[in-house]
Amino acid sequence: MNLKKFLSTFLIYLVFWTAYTSSLKQEELLIGIIISFFLSLFTYKSFSQQKSDNNILKRLLSFIAYIPIFITEMVKANIDVAQRVINPKLPINPGIVKIPTKLKSEYAKLFLANSITLTPGTLTLDVKDQNLYIHWIDLSSEDKKIQKEIISDKFEKHLEGMF
Repeated sequence: MNLKKFLSTFLIYLVFWTAYTSSLKQEELLIGIIISFFLSLFTYKSFSQQKSDNNILKRLLSFIAYIPIFITEMVKANIDVAQRVINPKLPINPGIVKIPTKLKSEYAKLFLANSITLTPGTLTLDVKDQNLYIHWIDLSSEDKKIQKEIISDKFEKHLEGMF
């Protein structure tokens, strides 16, 4: 067992537990310690699989920076889809696009695919090698660069720092 990986994973789980419960009551902290311990026991190996142990702070900061970007993109996509539902005159031009990714880690690709799917108007159909196949509600451009920029670039740069 790599104690450094285990402890850093444990501390991250405990910080998230404390933030989630918004409490420092003794019994809630004890439950958080127990849950964090068991989660760390089963996940510490994969939690820091790709990056070295020295980058845990950088990874955490990348995750914290990722959250507002994801929320912003989700809100923008929700508004876009809602406008298309309310106003049937707005174009719907669905299509499947192939988006290449620079991400190496399987976890990073999974995180990217889920982030894209959770954003309304897009659905990740498949991940093969370094490509994601995405169903897009409005294929607004045939240019592969623009497609990648619109769908995944904003997520990818933060995911590189996390995984």
